[in-house]
Amino acid sequence: MTTHKIAVIAGDGIGQEVVPAALECLERIARLHSLDLQFTHFDWGSDYYLRHGRMMPEDGLEQLARHEAIFLGAVGSPQVSDAESLWGLLIPIRREFQQYINVRPVKTLDGVKSPLASKEPIDILIVRENNEGEYSEIGGRIYRGQPHESAVQETIFTRLGVSRAAHYAASQASSRGRRLTSATKSNGIIHTMPFWDEIVEEAVRLYPEVTLTSELVDALAAHLVLKPWTYDVIVASNLLGDILSDLGSAVTGSIGVAPSANLNPEGDFPSLFEPVHGSAPDIAGMGLANPVGQMWSGAMMLEHLGHPEAASHLQTAFESVLREGLGTRDVGGTSSTSEFTAAVLATIDAIDAVPSVDAANTPVAVPASPSS
Repeated sequence: MTTHKIAVIAGDGIGQEVVPAALECLERIARLHSLDLQFTHFDWGSDYYLRHGRMMPEDGLEQLARHEAIFLGAVGSPQVSDAESLWGLLIPIRREFQQYINVRPVKTLDGVKSPLASKEPIDILIVRENNEGEYSEIGGRIYRGQPHESAVQETIFTRLGVSRAAHYAASQASSRGRRLTSATKSNGIIHTMPFWDEIVEEAVRLYPEVTLTSELVDALAAHLVLKPWTYDVIVASNLLGDILSDLGSAVTGSIGVAPSANLNPEGDFPSLFEPVHGSAPDIAGMGLANPVGQMWSGAMMLEHLGHPEAASHLQTAFESVLREGLGTRDVGGTSSTSEFTAAVLATIDAIDAVPSVDAANTPVAVPASPSS
């Protein structure tokens, strides 16, 4: 039996509901695939901040480093500023553990109605540079409270940061549709974006089978609404990737189903898996939250840990339940969080009971890391 130590941070809002739902499914999958998933729970987040003045303890990163993966729910509360919640937990984890690749699948799921008129299937992998770019710590404010108060925020692109994101994206494109689109804004941002373009082009030359297109981000955003099915893999900077992936999730029907992986591809540090949706305090505690994004993130975690069959089993199960029209309210269904989870658990068991089921028909969107 293979053992994996996983840190679990349910976090805030609906994270407290969707994480337990996903863990139930992961535990069922683990039993069926002879895996020992050892979950350690940490009560960090906004409630912790209100009690202690920080989002996690001083040795929080040291505690997380003892695990192979981190399973995160959601972070954010009306009682805590976004700057405190994000920079006190998620961003330190991403940077301390060199999770420099963020992977966000954007895929049409049967049973989830897209707002687009077209029925063309969408299957995009968005690769986001995750450690630098527009989300740098360099900058500050001066003359606070005065009429000439000013703020400066520096964007930092390094050759290393851009190159490794481009290489990762190109390698994924090579194993998919062999088409890579690079999001840029080099017609208006004079230094950093031309630098990005140059390094992406250099990196992709090493993948002659991959066709590279550089597209201005405003046009790319429009095309993601008008013809998203024409894209395969998109690589983008930290900010642009964040925005484009949320847009992509919206055009497929619901941000509630969108997963993500924050990867340290070499496996030197734990990677983190989380849904794209936020803490949704407006529906927290009502049993309305969609657990698909969390479940799918769990499938991505299994894939990263080297268990593609277990990952496909889980993804096949929740996709099947969605296909039957048993989704939660945000995707047009009537199921509660617990009802949807019960249906997924039953489907997991049903799939395992039928030897002829080919789970590979619905592969998980993110491939295993080289360390797996």
